[in-house]
Amino acid sequence: MDGGPGDAYRRLMEFHRAAVWLDHREARVFQVRADGFTKETIEAPHRHIHKHPKGEEADKNRDKQRPDDAHRFFRDLALALADMSEILIVGPSTAKLHFLNHVHQHDQALLPKIIGMETVDHPTDGQLVAYAKRYFKTGGRSIEGTPPAAR
Repeated sequence: MDGGPGDAYRRLMEFHRAAVWLDHREARVFQVRADGFTKETIEAPHRHIHKHPKGEEADKNRDKQRPDDAHRFFRDLALALADMSEILIVGPSTAKLHFLNHVHQHDQALLPKIIGMETVDHPTDGQLVAYAKRYFKTGGRSIEGTPPAAR
């Protein structure tokens, strides 16, 4: 019974699923469909520090951000996800928790759309999309096997 209203709804919902790989430097947003995916990268703002310190001081200042940089980064990510119906957030660090905190404080409309949060290292695009497809197919229930790049 192809082509019925249920099929159209499933196709619409399928296109509005996103998997986000996130760390403090970038977010890779994948719109996942059965027949493929699209990818968008959102870069975190990095400020150039004009003084030229040496040694340990250079290491401390290499990735220094201003307080509003994380807010701007997370706001841009939330805007990119606004039209999604289901969102899976993955990544290797605490950035995903910081983003969830941002959503709680500033973008609460996204909360019911976030169906899962998983710790994964640095998967390839293909590994992440395959993992997300399995995750969405199971409705966020446990997936057999380990997350991508955790093997």
